Amino acid sequence: MILMWAGLTMRFFYIQVIRAHDLSARSEQQGGNKVMLSAVRGSVKDRRGLDLGTNVVHYSFGIHPKEVENREQLIAAFTNATGRSRKYYESRFSDSTSYVFLDRNLRTKVARPLLELEDRGLVVDRHGYRLYPHQNIASQIIGFTDVDNVGIEGIEKQFDKNLAGKSGWIVLQKDGKGRSRRNNAYPRMAPVDGSDVYLTIDLDYQAILQNELQKRVTRTSAKGAMGVILEPQTGKVLAMSSLPDFDPNGPATFPRETYRNRAVTDQFEPGSTFKVVLATAALSYNSVGKHEEFNCGDGSYNFRGHHVIEDWEKFSLLTFPQIIQNSSNVGTVKIAERIGPKNLYSIGRKFGFGSLSGISFPGETKGVFKQTEDWSGISIAQISIGYEVSVTTLQMALAYSAVANGGFLMKPQIVEKIIHPSGTVSYEAEPQVIRRVASKKVMDELTDMLELVVSKGTGTKANLPGWNVAGKTGTAKKYVDGGYSNNRFFTSFAGFFPAHDPKMVAVIILDEPKNGFHWGSEGSAPVFQAVMKRIVQADDSILVHKPVKQKKEVMADALIEPTVEKKVDSSPKPVTLITTAPMPKDGLVAVPDVRGRSLRNATSMLRHAGLKVNPKGSGTVVWQSPAPGLLVKETSSCTIGLN
Repeated sequence: MILMWAGLTMRFFYIQVIRAHDLSARSEQQGGNKVMLSAVRGSVKDRRGLDLGTNVVHYSFGIHPKEVENREQLIAAFTNATGRSRKYYESRFSDSTSYVFLDRNLRTKVARPLLELEDRGLVVDRHGYRLYPHQNIASQIIGFTDVDNVGIEGIEKQFDKNLAGKSGWIVLQKDGKGRSRRNNAYPRMAPVDGSDVYLTIDLDYQAILQNELQKRVTRTSAKGAMGVILEPQTGKVLAMSSLPDFDPNGPATFPRETYRNRAVTDQFEPGSTFKVVLATAALSYNSVGKHEEFNCGDGSYNFRGHHVIEDWEKFSLLTFPQIIQNSSNVGTVKIAERIGPKNLYSIGRKFGFGSLSGISFPGETKGVFKQTEDWSGISIAQISIGYEVSVTTLQMALAYSAVANGGFLMKPQIVEKIIHPSGTVSYEAEPQVIRRVASKKVMDELTDMLELVVSKGTGTKANLPGWNVAGKTGTAKKYVDGGYSNNRFFTSFAGFFPAHDPKMVAVIILDEPKNGFHWGSEGSAPVFQAVMKRIVQADDSILVHKPVKQKKEVMADALIEPTVEKKVDSSPKPVTLITTAPMPKDGLVAVPDVRGRSLRNATSMLRHAGLKVNPKGSGTVVWQSPAPGLLVKETSSCTIGLN
């Protein structure tokens, strides 16, 4: 008995005195440990729901071998899910270390059955990385995130709070050795994943715009390019691009200046595309008669005795519509003198120049449009032809949208809707009118003039055979080292179609194209034509073809064309939209030719012909099997390869 009590006393002394500090520390370790649970960032999508920027969610699994409750169940589950050998997992479970990885970066499809396992020795880590599946396409719109998945450019930055979601947390219980384990009795807060942001951008339109701009930059050796396509009735941005661009999957490998969406952030002197302001003012204030002629002085005019205005050609007498058609600077300045600074400035401001457009996008600049008290003696001449004023590509597109839609300046929309993970729509875009610029009558008359520009004037290379196209060319010398350069230009074209039932407005800008392409008629107008032609061919749902109708009232003012003996077929040639396969008797159908078309358009054509579709790849159709024109049984499958 004495020995027993002696032993207990020694043990008590050992615990209370010798190991007191160590045991005290262990008791503190047995408290709760809060661990943050990351939310999955929402996706950025185009208007049809195609992913532009998304999170690829992966799962990693590990174990605390000594804490595993059902070794056989875990080994069987992982072997079935991943296809790895049982021997591999047995070796992992036999590891003597405190923590062992089983599998890393498993996709959700593979990981799903493993997520249902409940074992206190199993550790699951959900993580994701940002993926931009279309590389450079729309990169300056989408932007990108940093290593912590925080948006730092573009839409990723502007709507970071919506996309990021809200992190959750879980409290893990610690045992005396400091090992964490889940305890269902402890509190937890589930993470709320981020919302999906749907843009107004159409991926097909965006890809076409970027491709055609890139081809033109290469062809003209231009320093860069910008382009915007809008829906004029709503202000929705359907495509917006600037070159050079970058791949958001690896932004660090590109110069920082390529991150900038120049269509919104950069301003330039527009040149003759700004003449719509002068024309709108002249029509609004009844300053000029439509049939009134102006002496354009054989292409030269000494403005107020000390500033010479020159034309690109020696024009003599021109009417107002002819001045716009032929982009006469002399005629424009003479009309501006009659309008006066106050009225010209008023209309320019109504168009939104010198003001932010209000687009939900970071870095927008408002341009420069000085108040009349800051004008010099030659400012009215300069401003009327697009100098001493700076605009953005987006502002110019909005101005031409106001002409196209009958006189309303719209607030630009780049986000279509925002959808919470629960399915709730937290935001949906609605058209917003900023102000009326001019009456519908004025804009209809101006549209007639702009049609003349494309059909017979400086913008013929923007013409789309079979359609009424309205637009204006522009060429502006760049201001360099205190003066205007004679070999560095911005060239532009702004237009819309169909002219009196417009579906799209587009502005195309080239920055410093080489000589010969520095005219808007040669540099930018062909890009407008190429872009619109491809869009119509790719998406016939946007247009219902209407025959071309000549505007007699304006055509009466057109310049008399020289007689040409050679007969030329001038009848309009409609753009081919879609070819449906004939339906022969006895249940056979002819395979339609879908090469060169988008997946959406090709699928529509093949299904219309009664065929099933088996797509391979993405992009536009480059091959198909069976070949076009072959007769096959209805409901047969047609494989199409896209690139």
